[in-house]
Amino acid sequence: MANTILTPTAVTREALRILHQKLNFVGNIVREYDSSFANSGAKIGDSLKIRLPNQYTVTTGATLTTQDTTESSTTLQVATQKHVGMTFSSAELTLSLDDFSKRIIEPAMSVLAANVESDALSMYKDIYQSVWNGASAATYNKALDARVLLQRALTPVNDRTALMDPIAMADLVKDTKSLFQDSAQISKQFKEGYMGRAAGFDWSENTMLPAHTRSGANSAYLTNGATQSGATLVVDTGATAPSAGDVITIAGVFSVHPETKVSTGVLQQFVIGTGATTTSFPISPAIVATGATQNVSNTAADNSAVSFLGTASTAVQTSLLFQKEAFAFATADLLMPKGIDFAAREVMDGISLRVVRQYAISTDTFPCRVDILYGYKTIRPQLAVRYHNN
Repeated sequence: MANTILTPTAVTREALRILHQKLNFVGNIVREYDSSFANSGAKIGDSLKIRLPNQYTVTTGATLTTQDTTESSTTLQVATQKHVGMTFSSAELTLSLDDFSKRIIEPAMSVLAANVESDALSMYKDIYQSVWNGASAATYNKALDARVLLQRALTPVNDRTALMDPIAMADLVKDTKSLFQDSAQISKQFKEGYMGRAAGFDWSENTMLPAHTRSGANSAYLTNGATQSGATLVVDTGATAPSAGDVITIAGVFSVHPETKVSTGVLQQFVIGTGATTTSFPISPAIVATGATQNVSNTAADNSAVSFLGTASTAVQTSLLFQKEAFAFATADLLMPKGIDFAAREVMDGISLRVVRQYAISTDTFPCRVDILYGYKTIRPQLAVRYHNN
C-alpha cells in the first residue's frame, strides 16, 4: 500500500513544498513563470522581458506640450540549471511519503534551496541605496535609516521585507527586546527565518547573506571632465580600482524627488559595477540630469570629489531591506525525458521543478535527480536598500 503513495506527482509536489518554504529571499520577491515553456520544455538561454514603469515630465502653463511615451524593459535571463542527484534502493521506496520526505527529499531540497538562494542574493551588488554602520553593532534606529531611503524613493508600502544577517538580527532583538514579542506574529512563524513584523516590514534572517569586502580604493579620486552623465564616470588616475558593489557619492550631485525632480539636498549614491579601473567606473544608476527619467540635481562637474562609503579593505555584514518588486526570480520548465521509470514536473507559486528517476538493474537502485532552471534580475533597484554593519 505504501508504494501507491509515492507517485511522481506526489514526490514532485512534496519537493516543491519544501523548496518553497526554505527560500526566504526568493520567496519574498517577484517570481515569474513563463507558461509558453510548459508544452515543449525550455532550453537554457531562454529569457523573459519585464516592463518597467513609464515616466513623464510636467509642463507649466496652458499651452499643450506633448511628449513621447518611451516604453522601457529589462531582460531576465533564465540560464542557470542546478540539480541534486541521489540514489536509493527499491527497499527505500516502500517508505510512506512522510518518511520518504524526511529521509530523502528534505535533505536534497535543503541543499538545492541554499545554492539557489545564495545565487540570488548576489543581487545585493546591484543596490546603490545603502546605510553603512561602520564597526558598530546593528541598531533598530540605523535599520530604519534604510526605511527613510525607501520612502524617499516612493517605494510602495506593501510587501516589504527586512532580511537581516543573523548577527544583525541578534543585535536588533537585543536593542529592542519587545520588538518581536507579539503573540499574533509568533503564531505566524511558518516561514523559515521569519521573526515578526514591525515598522511596515516582515523581519527575517538569512544565513546566506554575503559579506561585502570594500575595496582599498580611497577618497582621493576626482572626476575627470565636466558635465559628466550616463553610466560611466571618468576619474583622475587613482591607486586602487574599486570593486563591484562599492558605493560612492560625487560632490555636488544630489538626488531628486522621483516625481517633482526637486533636489533633496542629499548626495546621490551610486554603486560600482563590474570592470572598474583606476580611470573609469561603471556606475548605477546612470547620471540623468534632465527629462522624465531625471534622477540627480545636475551632472558631475570636473574635479568633483568622489567619496567611498565604508572603510577601505574591510568586510562588512550585509542585510537587505526591500519591496517585493525590487527583484525578480524566474523559472522555466525543463524538457521531460521519455522512456524512463518516473518523471514529473510541477509548478508552485512561480517555481517549476522537475523530478526524474530511472531504474538501474545492475544494482537494483533508482538514480534520481531533481532539477530547476532559473534566472534572477534586479528590476527596480531603487526599491531596495543595503544595510551594512560589522
